[in-house]
Amino acid sequence: MWTDAVDLRDFYASGLGRVARRMISRRVRGLWPDVRGLNVLGLGYATPFLGPFRAEAQRVVAIMPAGQGVLHWPAEGGCLTALADETCLPFPDQFLDRVLVVHALECADRIRPLMRELWRVLADGGRLLVVVPNRRGLWARLERTPFGHGRPYSPGQLSRGLRDTMFTPYQSNTALFVPPVRSRMVLSSAAAWEQIGQRWFPTFAGVIIFEATKQIYAGHVVYAEKKRKSYATATSR
Repeated sequence: MWTDAVDLRDFYASGLGRVARRMISRRVRGLWPDVRGLNVLGLGYATPFLGPFRAEAQRVVAIMPAGQGVLHWPAEGGCLTALADETCLPFPDQFLDRVLVVHALECADRIRPLMRELWRVLADGGRLLVVVPNRRGLWARLERTPFGHGRPYSPGQLSRGLRDTMFTPYQSNTALFVPPVRSRMVLSSAAAWEQIGQRWFPTFAGVIIFEATKQIYAGHVVYAEKKRKSYATATSR
C-alpha cells in the first residue's frame, strides 16, 4: 500500500524527518557526486533528495505514483513533478541517465513491471539508485515513520531483485542508525549514531541503498503494445 504524499511531506517537515533526510542525502550524494549535464528522475517520493542535483543536472524531474498522490515541487518556480502510472512512465526509451527510487519499491504492488519500465527509460550505462527500509533495522519495525510501511528488504533480497529485473548491483551503502524517536537529545547526536553504526553495526541500519547499472546484455525485452496512459502535473495541495 502506498503512503500518501501528504503524510510523507509532513514527516519530512518534522524534526525526525529532517534528520532522516540529512542522513540519507549524505549517502545519496556520496554515491552520485557529479551529475553535470545528466537527466535525473526521482520516482516515488524522492523530492527531499533531489534538490542538490538541480544546480548541476541538465534536467531534474519527479514522478509520483498514482496511488501515492502528487505534490507541487519545488516550492519556488515552475513545477517539476507529475502524477503517473509507475509502470508506464511518460519518457521515451533510454532517456534518463540517473533514476533515484525512494518510498516506491517497498510500496508497489507490481514490482517487476515497475523495474522493467525503469530499465526501458534508463540509458545504456545509466545508474539506478534504490532506497528501501532495511528488514533488520529498527525503522522498519515502527509505523511512526514511512519506513515502517510496506515491504522491507534485506541486502540479499534487494540484490537478487535487481538482478532478476536486468540490473547489475554496483555498490551499496546504509543510513539511519539513529533511533526513530522524537527526543531532541537523540536527534542532535544523529551524526555520532551514523558514524558508530556505519563502523560497528551496518546490519542494523534503517535503510539500505543500492546503486545498480542497466544490463544491456541480458536479452532483448519485448514490450506489448499498449496505449500510453496520461499523466498530470502537480498543482498546489
